[in-house]
Amino acid sequence: MAILNIGSRLRRQLPAQPCQLCGSLSHDGLCCAACDAELPRLGTANCPVCALPTLAGGVCGRCLRDPPHFDRTVAAFSYRFPLNQLIKALKFHEQLILADFLADAVIPRIVSRPDLIMALPLHPARLRIRGFNQSQLLAARIARRLDIPLLTNVCQRVRDTPPQSSLPWQERDKNMRKAFAVAADVGWQGQHIAIVDDVMTSGASMSALAETVKQAGAGEVSAWVVARTLPRSA
Repeated sequence: MAILNIGSRLRRQLPAQPCQLCGSLSHDGLCCAACDAELPRLGTANCPVCALPTLAGGVCGRCLRDPPHFDRTVAAFSYRFPLNQLIKALKFHEQLILADFLADAVIPRIVSRPDLIMALPLHPARLRIRGFNQSQLLAARIARRLDIPLLTNVCQRVRDTPPQSSLPWQERDKNMRKAFAVAADVGWQGQHIAIVDDVMTSGASMSALAETVKQAGAGEVSAWVVARTLPRSA
């Protein structure tokens, strides 16, 4: 208890900063304690492959019928208010300070340590417009915190596909076919690679990249995302 009290006193001595969600001054970091408590943290009864809610945490019907190319998914939140506002602020409003906050929420969920970490790449044209890849920022933070090598510039998005969010779910797998390419002789034979992204919705982008990575020699692929889009009924 004394240690907790010391921590509270130290936080109060730090300069207050506006909460990223409600704007009120806070000593609790990027989000005030009240807003942090409202973040939609993902429960534990989820499909181990795609992270959708299931009874008792079993593999969901979709993954049984048509397994994705990645082997498991780690997600910290469900993609809904107010967490979605933080991701939009990072992705579209250049609030890059949020990258570490969101990446740090993923780390406690990780139970299987990979050999290498990589980010879901953006097409060069999209990267020029945005100026940064939010997934690369997340991956860099996680790799640094876990002391795992971060892969850069070994995988490219070779097709400038329409944004997945603009397409019906049934067209997203087709949209991502042959969207990625890996440099030759990467030396991944049998290795476990974790791919980091901000949000998983249909899982088509992640599965397409996981397929490419496995074709290049990886034996196992984990998907690490900040948030998972859930069915409306979930």
